[in-house]
Amino acid sequence: MIKAVKNRFETIIFIILTIALLIATYTYVFIFTPPGKEKIVKTIFIPQGASFRIIAKELETSGIITDADKFSMLAEFKGALKKIKAGEYEFTTGMFPVQVLEKLVKGEVKEYNITIPEGYNIMEIAETLDAQGFVKKNDFIARAADKTFIASFKIDGTSFEGYLFPDTYRLTKGMTVDDIIKKMVSRFNEVYSEIKGSRVQWFKGHMTTKEIVTLASIIEKETGAPEERPLISAVFHNRLKKGMRLDSDPTVIYGIKNFNGNITKKDLETKTDYNTYRIYGLPPGPIANPGKASLEAAINPANESYLYFVAKNNGTHYFSKDIKEHNRAVNVYQKRKTEG
Repeated sequence: MIKAVKNRFETIIFIILTIALLIATYTYVFIFTPPGKEKIVKTIFIPQGASFRIIAKELETSGIITDADKFSMLAEFKGALKKIKAGEYEFTTGMFPVQVLEKLVKGEVKEYNITIPEGYNIMEIAETLDAQGFVKKNDFIARAADKTFIASFKIDGTSFEGYLFPDTYRLTKGMTVDDIIKKMVSRFNEVYSEIKGSRVQWFKGHMTTKEIVTLASIIEKETGAPEERPLISAVFHNRLKKGMRLDSDPTVIYGIKNFNGNITKKDLETKTDYNTYRIYGLPPGPIANPGKASLEAAINPANESYLYFVAKNNGTHYFSKDIKEHNRAVNVYQKRKTEG
């Protein structure tokens, strides 16, 4: 009797151990066996708040893992069910399930290099980000004009215009409008602090940050030739000191709603807050987002007495110190333009 009970007990133990070994082997094979030998790239997006079950099913459907249930068991065993980060991920079908899980837990989302050119305004930045699939254009524009959000950065203005620093950024598809704006403003503050640190004495009693950024934005839009920025700055500084209007076409254009690309005499004569042919001093705020060189030029103008400049139609300008010289230059270069 005792022998029979002993045999039965040993049989049960054997069965349990066999089952445990099979489960362990099966689990080990799942964890450390990729879905396929070919490393085919697969991209999936995990929205904020998605349940792990939905995530696992998406991974299985995409061929990144072979079994959603086993993957969920693996995540539960590792305590990772609630540690998955939202965003866009890039996997290959040659990855082990344990590698897939680690990537999700670490939040190793796919990054993109997005370049915002110098001189872009908020509208152009919004269109760029929308075209690349990061945010909706209208959402970005609306948030960039949110007074409470703007005030939280201690910016003196009605929008983030001028403070969205043009640069190449590494963005992810999971980022919000706020995330992107914060990133760009943070970069502006970093660059501006560097410039301010090198000219700390100049800032005392001269121009406010808003005035510097506004002037820099006009300089940015007036020329694409780096060597001309200090000269353009000198013209505007000299005009401001003499109480002359700035007479800047880019400011006029900024004040025109739905500008069609062709500035007219009527445009120059129509008074708006940004028409510096009609108002004195700087416009009420920046007209674009200037780069570092234009910001530096705004506080470090060339030591010249120029008061005028005219386009030479080759990307550069002719600078003049008095109206007679300027009129001669206009006659020369505008006549060439007409004849051309």
